[in-house]
Amino acid sequence: MPLFWRIFLLNAVVLTAATALLLGPVTVSTPVLLTEAAVLTAGLAAMLIANGMLLRVGLAPLQRVTRAMTTTDLLRPGVRPAVGGQGEVAELITAFNAMLDRLEAERATSAARALSAQEAERGRIAQELHDEVGQTLTAVLLELKRVADQAPPALRDELRQVQDTTRAGLDEIRRIARRLRPGVLEELGLASALKALTGEFTGPAQAVRHDIDTNLPTLNRDTELVLYRVAQQSLTNAARHSGACRVDLTLKHTPAGTELSVRDNGHGIRGEPEGAGISGMRERALLVGGDLTLGTGPDGGTEVRLVVPLRHGGS
Repeated sequence: MPLFWRIFLLNAVVLTAATALLLGPVTVSTPVLLTEAAVLTAGLAAMLIANGMLLRVGLAPLQRVTRAMTTTDLLRPGVRPAVGGQGEVAELITAFNAMLDRLEAERATSAARALSAQEAERGRIAQELHDEVGQTLTAVLLELKRVADQAPPALRDELRQVQDTTRAGLDEIRRIARRLRPGVLEELGLASALKALTGEFTGPAQAVRHDIDTNLPTLNRDTELVLYRVAQQSLTNAARHSGACRVDLTLKHTPAGTELSVRDNGHGIRGEPEGAGISGMRERALLVGGDLTLGTGPDGGTEVRLVVPLRHGGS
């Protein structure tokens, strides 16, 4: 029965009973007698208590919906509020859960299209950097070498310095192109790509160590790409923001699935809001049904953990 009719019928029963009593043995005098005031007060209290209990029980499921509305995050799918109550309340909770399902499905579809377009654009830019800018700088290096070989000794050293600067710029462009389009991932697989990635981020100020299982299950291309991009973004965040001197990257096979962990010994998150990089990692994790968590590591730094279930990661 709808909540409106339950409240209406409850009030009708109470008022009908009160009217019958007033028309029968109970009367109201002027001035009101003590017994009559007690009867009226008791009737009013009974009606208020009955209404309060009915509303408390009937509207309690709406409190769960309210909490869900304030805590729902489409990047962190959670438990739906249980369908409870009767009538319109149950229908409202059911409709709210259906709306969340639809929004998460639409967001996953749009995110997949956006990330696919992003990967295509990364590949195009990497190709242009390699083919256009890289070849141009290579030609410049060859021309500088020819000019330096024929230049007077006074200018030769300066031309050599220009060569070194140009060569460093060419190496940086190649490094950027490799990050935009990880060719080693397609050619040699995820394990080799992650090892190469840790080597790129290892430097005088930061040591990056890797521990990669040799018995990983066969992963499809999308899962490998998601794991690689999450590792890449995590290492980038550690290098730019954490102030860490050591980062540990682990990829292993667990009963829950394939687990990627990136931990550093930096200053930690410290309550800072999540930026676009972390939101991007969450969106990528949702594409393969993964669960990404961000928290404090055992050394007090930041730990990023991504678990991809076998049903999504398996071949």
